[in-house]
This record gives sequence, structure tokens and C-alpha cells, in this order.
Amino acid sequence: QVRLQESGPGLVKPSQTLSLTCTVSGGSITTNYYYWSWIRQSPGKGLEWIGYIAYTGMPAYSPSLKSRASISANTPENHFTLQLSSVTPEDTAVYYCARGYYGSYDFDYWGQGIQVTVSS
Repeated sequence: QVRLQESGPGLVKPSQTLSLTCTVSGGSITTNYYYWSWIRQSPGKGLEWIGYIAYTGMPAYSPSLKSRASISANTPENHFTLQLSSVTPEDTAVYYCARGYYGSYDFDYWGQGIQVTVSS
């Protein structure tokens, strides 16, 4: 059973960098053909895909967040991280990590989510 767990600060000040970690257990982030994504949901809005890091270590980002987002992997510790720079209150959301598979738009495993509030 694969399990994903998000961690990080729940409160970030405007203009700072948001940093979250997703720790994976029950499976390796380097297993062929799996993609490890960050997704968020702001209050009253739908899910927004932020980006992923592939099993190869190659990242990809949503065009709308590409200039501020960075996703990296720590393979010895089997976790991957999201950094989102220059945050504003509009980045307030529940942030999720999830696993996808090559060629699929679905995610088969999700973390429980972590609330991040951007406020001074």
C-alpha cells in the first residue's frame, strides 16, 4: 500500500517562499513510469495542478505557476518537495501530493492534504 504524507508550515507570510515535502512510503519515487504531483485547492475553487517530478527526476509545471514553482526529489529519503516563491494570499489553499502514471490523467494515491495560509 502506497502512502503519501504532506508536511510543512501551515502559515507563510506574503512574498516569502512556501516549502512543502511529500514523504512516500510503500513504494519508491524512482519506480518506472510513475509521476509525483503537487495539486492545490483554494477556497471555493476546483483542483489546480501545480506540477510533477517524474520517476526520471525530470520536473514539469503548470504554465501559470512555472515562474514561481520548483519541484525536486530526494531519492535516498524517498520524498519530493515543492517550493513556491513570492506567495500572495491567493496562494492560500489545501495542498496535496499525489501519484500518477505515464499516459494517465488520473491519480491513484493522494496524501491527506495540508492547509497553507498566506497572511501577514
